[in-house]
Amino acid sequence: MKIEFTGADAGEAPLTWGQRLMWRAVYLMGPSQTFLNCPFVFPVYGRRELPAVLDALRVLIERHETLRTTFFAEGQLVARDGVLEVELVEAGTERGLQVAERVAAQLAHTIFDHSNELPLRCAVVVKGGRPVALACVFTHLAVDYHALAVLADEWRALLRGLPLTPVPWQPRDQAGLEATARWQARSARSIAYWRDMLDEAPLDVFDHAPGEPEDPRFIEVGMESTALAVAALRLADRFKVSTTSVLLAACATALAQVSARSRVVMQLVHSNRRDARTWEMVGTVGQDALVSLDSFKRDFGEVCQATHRAALQAYRNANYDPFAMTLMRQEVGARRGGEHDLDAFFNDRRPSAGWPALSPDADLSVSGTRTYTDNAWPGVRFKAFFTVGTAIETGQLSLIADTAYLSRERAESMLRGVEALLVGSV
Repeated sequence: MKIEFTGADAGEAPLTWGQRLMWRAVYLMGPSQTFLNCPFVFPVYGRRELPAVLDALRVLIERHETLRTTFFAEGQLVARDGVLEVELVEAGTERGLQVAERVAAQLAHTIFDHSNELPLRCAVVVKGGRPVALACVFTHLAVDYHALAVLADEWRALLRGLPLTPVPWQPRDQAGLEATARWQARSARSIAYWRDMLDEAPLDVFDHAPGEPEDPRFIEVGMESTALAVAALRLADRFKVSTTSVLLAACATALAQVSARSRVVMQLVHSNRRDARTWEMVGTVGQDALVSLDSFKRDFGEVCQATHRAALQAYRNANYDPFAMTLMRQEVGARRGGEHDLDAFFNDRRPSAGWPALSPDADLSVSGTRTYTDNAWPGVRFKAFFTVGTAIETGQLSLIADTAYLSRERAESMLRGVEALLVGSV
């Protein structure tokens, strides 16, 4: 099936800072850049016919310039007109949403041709002749997870026949804003903050040489734990910090225990949506913040509070031109005898700070906790990447590990260690 679209405008612009960061990541990851693809499922609400579903998708593409944009190292090009091919998948006897999740994951296994291909691929899942879900994958150059939440809200409104207000701010507007003197000064302040941090930070995440990696080398170990969520909520209330800070403090503690370093330096994936104009913008704004944490021998409450303060400072210094940041890192590396790898990350993907569907009967019992190996890649630019998942009814925490430094068993024990630290601290 084909969807023909005609947007209100077309044109070109430089990449936004968020897009520049993603472009660099795409270049560095090469064949493993499918890690940066964003699979997503839009349920079909109510008994809607196929034309209504396809029309809602058309409206989203026409409203948001990023969904009809191709990307180059030099910038972005927005098309006014175009055609999107959409697959039709029959669910058969399976649950429609389950099929849609599998289809979205399959679509995400193929690398995007960013300069020649629209930044999304879609399939409509039907059951009994009626559409039940839209399975999509987006390139991270076009959207971040906040943007996907915006699209999900608009999708729901369109299927209900509700009107949508015009989109006031597009990525090309953001690129223009970032070129102004005020935002260039903001970039310079953030880069100065990073320079100060890097002048004292260890060059490597781990204090030991890599060993023989497993095959595949990079794996993602996941954990689902209601005890994790219950403990994080109680500790956040006790220490007057966010659950994100509690989880970050626990993950940093686990990393410190295996890295043989008293100081842990991590990059925090940050949405950078403090500017109200970006709240409803569909695009990539997020950048990495840099945080340095130490003194893990203190009381865990003190560690949580210190982590909260350090994270807030890091977030305030997460607006920068990635090209200028790369030049600074090279300069510091030349002075210190090697560039920092900075390959330890933390990302909280939850749309809100809690778990709104967590059972009121959930307690600190770990008997129901389960761990599993979810994904694997031949090569990604991480040594340790913690992610808080989006489940609203249970705590989800995963760790992407470079098995040359962290074996599968060690990665699983680190996740269990985070749970044990939080539960024990309660």
